[in-house]
Amino acid sequence: MQLKRVVVTGIGALTPIGNNISEYWNSLANGVSGSDLITRFDASKFKTRFACEVKNFDPAAIFDRKEIKKYDLYTQFALVAATEAITNSGMDLEKTDLERVGVIWASGIGGISTFAEELREFYKGDGTPRFNPFFIPKMISDIAAGQISIKFGLKGPNYATVSACASSSNAIIDAFTYIRLGKADAFVAGGSEAAINESGVGGFNSMQALSTNNDHFQTASRPFDKDRDGFVIGEGAGGLILEEYEHAVKRGAHIYAEVTGGGMSADAYHLTASHPEGDGAFRAMRAALEDAEIVPEQIDYINVHGTSTPVGDPSETKAILRLFGDHAYKLNISSTKSMTGHLLGAAGAIEAIASVLAMENDLVPPTINHFTDDPAIDGKLNLTFNKAQKRIIRYAISNTFGFGGHNTSVVLKNVRQ
Repeated sequence: MQLKRVVVTGIGALTPIGNNISEYWNSLANGVSGSDLITRFDASKFKTRFACEVKNFDPAAIFDRKEIKKYDLYTQFALVAATEAITNSGMDLEKTDLERVGVIWASGIGGISTFAEELREFYKGDGTPRFNPFFIPKMISDIAAGQISIKFGLKGPNYATVSACASSSNAIIDAFTYIRLGKADAFVAGGSEAAINESGVGGFNSMQALSTNNDHFQTASRPFDKDRDGFVIGEGAGGLILEEYEHAVKRGAHIYAEVTGGGMSADAYHLTASHPEGDGAFRAMRAALEDAEIVPEQIDYINVHGTSTPVGDPSETKAILRLFGDHAYKLNISSTKSMTGHLLGAAGAIEAIASVLAMENDLVPPTINHFTDDPAIDGKLNLTFNKAQKRIIRYAISNTFGFGGHNTSVVLKNVRQ
């Protein structure tokens, strides 16, 4: 069958470095760090006392009191980003067949704050079960997708993807696939996460996954640096409107980019660690290029997973060198997690948006906080350290990988080239 073309016609973001698309891009272009001391709870006794929190977010200014009672923070974030993406797309929902518009919205963890709060209240009491009737619908990982569809009346396919830190990239790939096959005209695709709480930070601390560089918290997220010691947890949301090309052209939509391929693989190696040679990352990128029907030499930029972990960063560069060969040295590579921190299940969405905006602005956002070269990482690679670089990007890859060995790669095409 003839596959449909799929384009990005709307974007929305709520991040630690900007509460909308304009603020987010400005911070990316200027290398702004979103890391600061934790305010969501008293972290004074935790190994890690800093995170990349969303700043100046006031739910009361956005939702009414009844809604706030029904929404975990991750759902609040989702609704804000999805609303901006739909508005940004210019799609008139009153003139759109809403049975052909779906929502695939991801979260790696879902309403972990709600879960923790309900259990805390239960164990404070005498054992009598007094649970909030909104406990379960606030907590479950699919509810953000449901709430977005309810708010906008979107009646197409609706569900959540959960694959740890690859979750929202999987959402993008699934939406891309449905539209390609003619099963929908458009999707709100993305993800949100709100895990900066005692359980989230304490749990990741116990795994030794988080940076504990409390003395230099603003520069603790330092992908590819010799002295990196773990990722900095972040929160927020990113949403994209994916739309069938002819549908978008017919309504005169602004087209940011085209999604041309998606690749997925499993490491089948370890519970949390990536394959040391980047085998799964290599196969996901290779599959994405094959799906897009392009060769490695056509890629100009890779927004890497690049979490700032000792094992993960070099394994990803090995995968890039294996797939791209000599062309790897002609690429721009950067990790925007150096600025946003790691948004877990929302990472893929905000990083796909970063890749789209890089193409739109002919500018590669930097990998900030680089101080010392790591001999385990090929020094000839252009990792776009510390300062954005001007470049026309024809094709970009956005990589995200997750605990459990999940690997995803999304190929984006610059429609102006």
